Amino acid sequence: MTTVKMESIAFLQAKRKRYEDARQTAALFLVGGLDLEEAQNSSGPERDNVLRRLKRLIERERLKGVRNHWSYDLNRHIALSQAFKRLTATTRSGPSFRP
Repeated sequence: MTTVKMESIAFLQAKRKRYEDARQTAALFLVGGLDLEEAQNSSGPERDNVLRRLKRLIERERLKGVRNHWSYDLNRHIALSQAFKRLTATTRSGPSFRP
């Protein structure tokens, strides 16, 4: 592969990651009033509380989808789930949470 092609692929991957980060941050803040950056930097009981709250937000969004509620948004549901997975991936110890 040429250098230009590799740089192009790296740029597109970085762009996709920034887009996903922005989507997760916006969904988390708009729905739950949580800052993703602060949540990632938290630890211990504070992290457990954030994960518990995020799990409840995901469950509420899932119930909206099941009931065909007008305010259900699949993209928001996906972004919340991805943010949850992102936070649980960085959790080293503590209770196991599942969305």
